[in-house]
Amino acid sequence: MDETTLRYRKPPSAAIPSTQTTEDDTVDDIVEKRHAQICRSQYSKTIGLAAVILASIMTTFCKLSHPDQVVFDEVHFGKFAGYYLKRTYYFDVHPPLGKMMNAAVGYILGFDGSYEFDAIGDKYADHNVPYIGMRALPAGLNVMSTALIFGIMNQSGYATITCMLTASMYLLDNAMIAQQRLIMLDSALIFYMLATIYSYIRFYKLRDRPFSLPWFSWMTATAAAMGMTLSVKMVGLFLVGSIGTVVLVDIWDLLDARRGISLKRLTFHMMARTIVFTTVPIAVYLFWFYLHFAILNQSGPGDAYMSPRFQSSLANSPISIQSLDIHFGDVINLQHDETEAYLESNENRYPLRYEDGRISSQGYQVTGMNGEPDANCWWRVVRAEEVGGDAKPNKPVQHGDVIQLQHVASSRYLLTHDVASPTIPTNQEFTTADESEKNNTHTHFKVHLNDHANGQTWQTYMKSARLVHSATSVALWTHKKTLLPEWGRGHQEVNGNKNPTDKSNFWTAREIRGKNATEINMAKKRDAQPLSFLDKFFELQKKMLIHNSRLTKPHPYQSTPIVWPLMTKGISYWSDKETRQQIYLLGNVVGWWMMLLSNTFAMGFFVADQLAQRRGVSLLDERIRRRFIRSSGFFLILYGFHYLPFYAMGRSLFLHHYLPAATCGYLLFGAVFQFLFIRGVDTGYTSWTSRAQTSFKTYAAAATILALQLYVYLLLSPLTYGTPGLALEQLEDRQLIDGWRFQHMDKRNL
Repeated sequence: MDETTLRYRKPPSAAIPSTQTTEDDTVDDIVEKRHAQICRSQYSKTIGLAAVILASIMTTFCKLSHPDQVVFDEVHFGKFAGYYLKRTYYFDVHPPLGKMMNAAVGYILGFDGSYEFDAIGDKYADHNVPYIGMRALPAGLNVMSTALIFGIMNQSGYATITCMLTASMYLLDNAMIAQQRLIMLDSALIFYMLATIYSYIRFYKLRDRPFSLPWFSWMTATAAAMGMTLSVKMVGLFLVGSIGTVVLVDIWDLLDARRGISLKRLTFHMMARTIVFTTVPIAVYLFWFYLHFAILNQSGPGDAYMSPRFQSSLANSPISIQSLDIHFGDVINLQHDETEAYLESNENRYPLRYEDGRISSQGYQVTGMNGEPDANCWWRVVRAEEVGGDAKPNKPVQHGDVIQLQHVASSRYLLTHDVASPTIPTNQEFTTADESEKNNTHTHFKVHLNDHANGQTWQTYMKSARLVHSATSVALWTHKKTLLPEWGRGHQEVNGNKNPTDKSNFWTAREIRGKNATEINMAKKRDAQPLSFLDKFFELQKKMLIHNSRLTKPHPYQSTPIVWPLMTKGISYWSDKETRQQIYLLGNVVGWWMMLLSNTFAMGFFVADQLAQRRGVSLLDERIRRRFIRSSGFFLILYGFHYLPFYAMGRSLFLHHYLPAATCGYLLFGAVFQFLFIRGVDTGYTSWTSRAQTSFKTYAAAATILALQLYVYLLLSPLTYGTPGLALEQLEDRQLIDGWRFQHMDKRNL
């Protein structure tokens, strides 16, 4: 048999050489066939990627102009975009990147920010808002997220059919479409999250080329994308936890003596990861806040959330115009920072005996009054060492000074003593003392300013103060826990808090009687007071965390994490009663239940595998086992970090909080699909490994799953895109789960 016969099992003129090699093939034959196989695989994946991108464009951009009205949280994030364009300071619990992206698109399209997205249902055309272009940003990011999902599965070594199926399940998910085509933040959040995952996989695949330029580049890209994710929403911390976990697992693997890595080189590995995965995300996060503060340099609606010192750093801040130094002899009113009640006294006395039988001093009442201050709310600041006369002229009150507060309307002095307060027996009663008691040390209070490191002088608006009783060390305090009964006119109780350092003890002087702060400061041409970036940054971080934890107000569409995977409750985003149109946020139940099954299967497999390993039993080929555990384990970690922490949150939660976890769930679904329906593995690590083998079963399973996903997508699409309007019978046909509460289903209104 001649050499040509040995070299070719098929005629040389065959258009596509066989991918099967035989023992008679030469090295050149094997190389040629493998090259042809790789080319076909790359070609099929290129076509597959193009197909899912095109499909995602169709599903995401479909009817993007509808409705031409403000939808759900566009009322907030559209408003925030306008504040950037007007450069007026606002407050929000989320970091700034996503909102700045919306503002940038608005700026490019000519939006001036004058319309503030006042209410859901407002027509954009009435206010000249380029809403289609602004919605195109999140829609475009969603298309890119689809491409990233395909890329993640591809770089993980999955077959083309698996990559396409996983991306297709995502692009046909009604919740992903509805949420990520509106002027909101979730599209940017998910895009940067997926970019982080993709970059980390590329970095991990270079583990045999450590410290090379590509290795450092992909590690840096991972860290930067992680910082971008965190800069969109604070839930980006879940991604930080996920990546941190897999990095620790990677380091643990490198510690294995069988890897043959020297201690010195291992130290370099740890240092490189520590430096890059900490400094880069932090730098990215800080950069966007630096830009945030640089743009929002004008006083705005967010001033009230920040400290007086922060407010004074903003141009045209009312607090700077209204702030004056407080001098001895000045007559001021005091407002409690936490409850906004004014300190007041009157001619009414405490009852001799309270309802519980306790005895009072029967002194004059001192209470906290809500609303506009009246004549009973004025107090003269008297220097304690100069009782009976005015303080030295032009002597400002300083941090640490001991003062008396003389009630102007009655000429009595504020006093506290060892008598139980009306509603909290453990706290001291506050009352007022006549002129004869003016030398009593029980009328002495020490001034503790909240920000004395940045100025020792007590000022209206700018400097809050704790007034701590010199004799008993209790602090002037009020609360809303229990209002006073009829004898106290329903006012707030004022008493002595035995914890003088409590943060709720601060009071702010709002006005000095007889002085026009605006005229005085305008004459001085008072400029904005500089405040360092880090001071602003840390104050805002603290406020964001505090106010986020306080988002506990009940909402008809809030839900708990336990119901999210089963998709038993949605959210009404928008509706039009006349046309019976509505947008109702719902996930595709096929995809979400597939995710749940995939999670259950993966966790069950891990348990079974560990039991088998303990018994020395091999359940399947080691390559397949290792691939499934590593890849699906990574996806399961991502899912768990983005889902489980919500169980510990006390704030109000909604279905859209589950979308990042659901995105990771689709990645896990793809891994499980390949494990169940495709024989063999393709590492994705090198092009010279054997290709995983698909079969009729593979395509049949993929087609069935995709057909079901497509059917539910089409069924729910009127609720996703808000059109067409649906009759009662049509809505009932789409109510697949009893917990779905659509609009326009009240038969009485038909």
